Amino acid sequence: MSPDSHTAVAASNSVFEDGAIPILDVGPYLRGEPGALEALAAELREAMENIGFYYLSGHDIPLDLIRSAFSAAKQFHAQPLDAKMALRANEHNVGYMPVNGSVSRASQVETAKKPNLVEAFFLKRDLPLDHPDVLANKRYRCANQWPEEAAVPGFRAKAVAYMDAMESLCKRMLPVYARALDLPADWFDKPFEDPQYTLRLSHYPPSEVGEADQYGLAPHTDSSFLTMLAQADLPGLSIRMPDGRWMEVPVIEGAFVVNSGDMLRRWSNHRILSTPHRAINTNPGADRYAVPFFFDAAIEYPMECIPTCTGPGNPPKYETITYLDYMLWFTRKNYDHVRSKEGTEAADPGVPKTQSARD
Repeated sequence: MSPDSHTAVAASNSVFEDGAIPILDVGPYLRGEPGALEALAAELREAMENIGFYYLSGHDIPLDLIRSAFSAAKQFHAQPLDAKMALRANEHNVGYMPVNGSVSRASQVETAKKPNLVEAFFLKRDLPLDHPDVLANKRYRCANQWPEEAAVPGFRAKAVAYMDAMESLCKRMLPVYARALDLPADWFDKPFEDPQYTLRLSHYPPSEVGEADQYGLAPHTDSSFLTMLAQADLPGLSIRMPDGRWMEVPVIEGAFVVNSGDMLRRWSNHRILSTPHRAINTNPGADRYAVPFFFDAAIEYPMECIPTCTGPGNPPKYETITYLDYMLWFTRKNYDHVRSKEGTEAADPGVPKTQSARD
């Protein structure tokens, strides 16, 4: 992280003091300082059990690499629509989704009335064409769709470099999550041996392009184990605090905004929050870009209730599930391009065995 980024984080300590979104400095832990893992795990536990969001500062992802991810998003979305539509997202949810191509139907916050005013390009692990999972057309394990190098120079190299760096950072955070949940530090090693992840390169057009009551991204919770969002130069993200009020998330250059999603909430038997959030481009006449990285367990790992999150009087709320089964439901529910190819909707796996999913 650059000195300028450290200065920006230090200047924003009021965010932590106000009790809104804590800032977790991962630097001492990444450097292997004595006691840093347990100290960071305690801070993470407090953030995840009470807010569901935190800023991650002190990491080792170069600011130039973060900027290159935003550059890649701008490059891709600057193409003519027909060039983007040639890479229309498929049943693996890999490729281009046009504006108004998604509705937040899986939201536990409110019923979405209009499609989202956002276009996005989805990428997953860059598997080669001769990979066994690609050859077998295994769901969510396909090759990515890439624009021609001549049309978008350097796009693939930028995207892959960013995904590699984000996967490395997320995997190094797993011992912190394990200790925050009172587990051995290596507990998540097996579930994340070959993790699933998605990079979403999003473009929010100026708000005046849409309708008055249309969101860029309607209130929702993420499906992921965790989401890491590099901060754009323009604000637009808001989260719903535990007291019900909506709070804008200030931009801190170089810091990631990190939140837990529905999979971790489910896996932890509701011990960890999956906090609602929304995106609205409130910057008149300006285009806003976002590059969220969604990180999940291996595609067929059976996510059974974490043992430290259940006990007498607190039985598991959900059946064991895999990433594959959960995402089959989630993508059919939310994305028109998946639903139109399959024409069916799976039963909702998000509903606990004995409670409403809204609990």
